[in-house]
Amino acid sequence: MAKADYYDQLGVDRSASTAELKSAYRKLAKQYHPDVNPGDAASEQKFKDVSEAYDVLKDDQSRAAYDQFGHAAFEQGGAGGQGGFGGQGGFSGFGDIGDIFEEFFGGRGGGPGQGRRQPQRGDDLRTQVDISLQEAYDGTERQVNLTRAAACGTCRGSGAKPGSQPTTCGTCQGHGKVRAQQGFFTIERPCHQCQGRGQVIGDPCGDCRGGGQTRESRNLSVAIPAGVEDGTRIRLSGEGNAGPNGAAYGDLYVFVNIAPHGILRREGADLFCAMPVAFDIAVRGGTVNVPLMGNKAVKLSIPAGAHSGQQFRLRGKGMPVLRARNYGDLYVQIEVEIPTGLSREQKKRFEAFADSLDDANYPDLAAFTDRAEKS
Repeated sequence: MAKADYYDQLGVDRSASTAELKSAYRKLAKQYHPDVNPGDAASEQKFKDVSEAYDVLKDDQSRAAYDQFGHAAFEQGGAGGQGGFGGQGGFSGFGDIGDIFEEFFGGRGGGPGQGRRQPQRGDDLRTQVDISLQEAYDGTERQVNLTRAAACGTCRGSGAKPGSQPTTCGTCQGHGKVRAQQGFFTIERPCHQCQGRGQVIGDPCGDCRGGGQTRESRNLSVAIPAGVEDGTRIRLSGEGNAGPNGAAYGDLYVFVNIAPHGILRREGADLFCAMPVAFDIAVRGGTVNVPLMGNKAVKLSIPAGAHSGQQFRLRGKGMPVLRARNYGDLYVQIEVEIPTGLSREQKKRFEAFADSLDDANYPDLAAFTDRAEKS
């Protein structure tokens, strides 16, 4: 059966740019990825086909060879001679696959067969927890539920049926890659025989079907330290996806999202509060209760003649510094509130009070008027 044209596989014109190729591949790969379509053999094959097509066309050298010779450029004995480009036997791990499926698996990408069968950690995972500012002040814990790729318990991640072992791939000699000469160029491609793994499984495990992995659900308790900031990343080592062929697990990164506080704004370890102050206290002076974390409060002395925008610093009343014993400061900016809804009697008394004032009682206004007259 004739092999479908790579450009047709991706649904693009032969003149498509590199960006257009990648965009088309991303769309199709997401649509047909086996994890999105579990058990669907047709989708898995389609995924392999578009991955193979993109793997060839994304490279300028191999694309030029394909444009000139077609599929013959990659077949045994085809144009360019020895061994083709590592062939058409299935897809391998492509450099772009990590970026494309990072939203699904939080992975770093980089498929199998990179170098000579060096142990490759599993992909990292990521998740997010939401906490309040008070919880960030005190420190707290959160339960995280996740589903990850785990090493198959039956074959211990090898993919081979118990009692058997994977064998070194005879085509690539365990490297996971093959090289081919194309004119003046030597091009390296993932091995088509082992799909870049470096090993061939002759008798696959019945539970994982030779993949070496299964899906498992985990419930984890995440300790969030006092003083944590919005966007902080907490790493849980070994809680990511299992690596291929029984390799080590990746990590889980938990990102902390802190909800806005009703009256406090945070900058680092410092807190800021815009607080209304009654008109009479601003005029005469007095004390006000400034709210703190944990439903506590501290008294702040307001001097007579205080004005809106004036800022006061309360040392050590801010957030705890992460992994330290000191605290930030709390900055209180007062906003003098003018009384409203005065009764007739209150207005009468205020008028009498206002009549008793002169320019000396309004130094800022007097200075402004003087500057205006001299301008």
